[in-house]
Amino acid sequence: MRRNPRTGKPQAIDASWGLEPWEPEGKPFKFIRSEGRTFPHQRCLVPASEFQVTNGERKFRVTLDDGNFFYLAGIWRPSSGERDVSYAIITIEANPDIFFYQERQGAVLLRRQNMAWLDLTQPESELLQPMPKHSFLIEETGPRGIADRQRMLAL
Repeated sequence: MRRNPRTGKPQAIDASWGLEPWEPEGKPFKFIRSEGRTFPHQRCLVPASEFQVTNGERKFRVTLDDGNFFYLAGIWRPSSGERDVSYAIITIEANPDIFFYQERQGAVLLRRQNMAWLDLTQPESELLQPMPKHSFLIEETGPRGIADRQRMLAL
């Protein structure tokens, strides 16, 4: 979801996940760190009901504790040549629930914050913050090896 560049109205569009690199020899990227950056243009929202985290071979599904859907803060770029409209998700330091599994996460915006992100009506420093502890439910989805099960039993 983004603001239509012509009309200024919110618009849902299809876009490719991943931006071309800034430098000629760089690698494409799907995530962009928020620290030390501002995002005054081409903001977008990625609607989600969950996201995935990994820790080694283990995979986990993360949802809001109340079951609501949410948005991930992002930026988009217009199509160019053969490349479709594309986007990247902005990352922040992981909240305490997720930090146990990985150090970073996508910036989660609640539904009431979506227009503040698109319209720049609230400072980025307030929006791009980890959610409070106990905001997420985390459930393992990937298989674990026998060694992992044995380690858990030994604890």
